[in-house]
Amino acid sequence: MADENIDIAIIGAGVSGVYSAWRLKQADTSSKVVVFEASDRIGGRLLSVRPPDIPNMVAELGGMRILPAVQPLIAQLIETLNHTLPPAEQIELYDFPVDEPINLAYLRGVYLRLADFTKEPHKVPYQLSFLDRGETAGSIIINAIEQIVPGITAPHLSEDERRQMAQQASFAGEPLYKQGFWNVLLRVINSEAYQLGVDAGGYNSTLTNWNAADAIPWYLSDFGVNARYKGFSKGFQEVPKSVANLFMQAGGEVRLGASVSGLEWVDGAFEFEAHGKRIRARQVVLAMPRRSIDLLGQTSPLLQEIQGLTSSVTPRPLFKLFTTYNSPWWRASGYTQTHPDGSSAFVPVEAGRSVTDLPVRQVYYWPKSDGNPATTGPSMLLASYDDGNNIGFWDGLRPQRRQPRQGNHEVPLLADPFIGVDSDAELEWSRYRAPRRMVAEATRQLATVHGLSYTPEVRNAAFRDWGDDPYGGGWNSWNIGVKSWEVKEQIVQPLTNRPLFICGEAYSDAQGWVEGALQTANLLLKKFGIDPLR
Repeated sequence: MADENIDIAIIGAGVSGVYSAWRLKQADTSSKVVVFEASDRIGGRLLSVRPPDIPNMVAELGGMRILPAVQPLIAQLIETLNHTLPPAEQIELYDFPVDEPINLAYLRGVYLRLADFTKEPHKVPYQLSFLDRGETAGSIIINAIEQIVPGITAPHLSEDERRQMAQQASFAGEPLYKQGFWNVLLRVINSEAYQLGVDAGGYNSTLTNWNAADAIPWYLSDFGVNARYKGFSKGFQEVPKSVANLFMQAGGEVRLGASVSGLEWVDGAFEFEAHGKRIRARQVVLAMPRRSIDLLGQTSPLLQEIQGLTSSVTPRPLFKLFTTYNSPWWRASGYTQTHPDGSSAFVPVEAGRSVTDLPVRQVYYWPKSDGNPATTGPSMLLASYDDGNNIGFWDGLRPQRRQPRQGNHEVPLLADPFIGVDSDAELEWSRYRAPRRMVAEATRQLATVHGLSYTPEVRNAAFRDWGDDPYGGGWNSWNIGVKSWEVKEQIVQPLTNRPLFICGEAYSDAQGWVEGALQTANLLLKKFGIDPLR
C-alpha cells in the first residue's frame, strides 16, 4: 500500500520540470503537484555560483547565455517573470560578447588575433583552399552548409523554415537525416578547413557525426553571422529558482534530496519509491535528460519498453573550470594600436573569449554582474570550456567520474582540492572546488595561450564536469537516421493510454539550450490543454 497519494509527480527540478509544475498548478490549483529532485538544489544543468572573493561576479558552471532573437520561449518566460517578481528579484540581462577581434587564437603553435583570419590570412597555419582562406572558422562552416542545403542561410528565413528545409533535404541522393554532419561537411570542404572549424570554433562535439538534418539548423541558430547573446546579471539559475518559487507560492511542493526508483504501473496509477516512502501518482512527468532516464530505467522495467525512443539521442560531454585572481592579468595580452595621425594607444584583451587547440579550448574573460569587463581588482576567468574528446584530458586530474555523491558535494570529495579560505561565504563554491593538479595544468596552458611565461596565483577555482551522473552530458544530440520531428512528438507521451510524460532539452529542436527544455514542456502542457505563455 502506498504511503502517499498525489495527482502529478514531476521527477527533475531543472527548467522543464519546475516550469511544467508551475503551469500545471496554475491550471488546476486543487491538484496535488509535487516535484521530486535527487540533488539538493533547483536548476538541473543551470548552476550559478558566486566566488567567495568576488561579490560582483557570478560563475556559470552550467548554461550561461541565451539568444533572444531566435529563442522566443525563454524571452517570453523572462518577460512574464519580470511582470510578477518584485524589483529586487528581476531577471536582468547583459550583452554577452564572444569573438572580439583583438582576442587570441593559439593554434598549431601559432599565435593569432581573431582579426587575423580575415585581415592576415597568410598567418593561419591550415592548408585551406583559395575559397576558404580569408574566412573565419564559423563562416567556413556556414558557407559549407549553404552548399549542402542551398538557400538555407538566407537571412529572411525563420528558425522553423530552416528546420523544415533541412528535414526535407537530400544530399548526394540520400536524405539528410540519414547522414552525419561530419560526413557531409567533408564532402564540400577539405579536412584542413574542417579541422580549423573544430579548433578555432572552440567545440568538438558540435561538428561531430550527429544527425545532419538537426545539426545544420542548430548550428545556424547558435553560430550564425548575426548571433547576439545575453548573459544573466544574477546568474541563469535564478530563472528556474524564480519559477519554482512561484510554483510553491501557488501551493506546489518541491522535495529536494528525493531520489526516485522503481517506477511501475499498479492498478491504474504509477507507484515509485522516494525518500523511503511509497508514492502513488495518477500521472508522472520525467523532466530528465537521457542518462537520467537510463538510470531510472535500471529499476523500472516500464521504462525499458520505451528505450527505442529514449535512446534516439546521445549525451555529449561538457566541462567548465573557473579561476579567480587578484587582477585581470590577461589585459596585458593586448597590443598597441597606431592611429593614422601617428598617435597610439594600448588596446587590452578584456572581453569575450580566446580559443586554442590545447585542452583548455576556450577561455572567457568573465564580466562583472553588470556585463562590463573587469579592468582592475579581483577578476575571474572561465579558464576552460570544452567538450568532446578534450574532456578525457581532465579525467586524469580529477576524481573518477560516475562515483557516488558524498554529503552535499555534487562531485566526489577531492583528495587534494585547491583550497581558498574556508568560510560560510565559500560554502556553495567549495562544493565544486577543483583539484590542485587540474588548476596547475590549466594555469600552464593559460600562460601558453597568452604568450606569457608566468601568470599570477589562482585565488580560488571551481569546476563542473557534466558527464558525471545523473546528467551524463552537458547536452544531447539527435542520432543519425532519427526523424527527430516525429520522435519529439511521440516521446512526450511514449506509452499509449498511460499518463507518463517526458520533457527536457534532450528531445527538442534546441538541444543544449533552455529553449529546448521549454519547447518540450509546452508540448507536454498541450496534452493537458494548457497554452504557451503569451
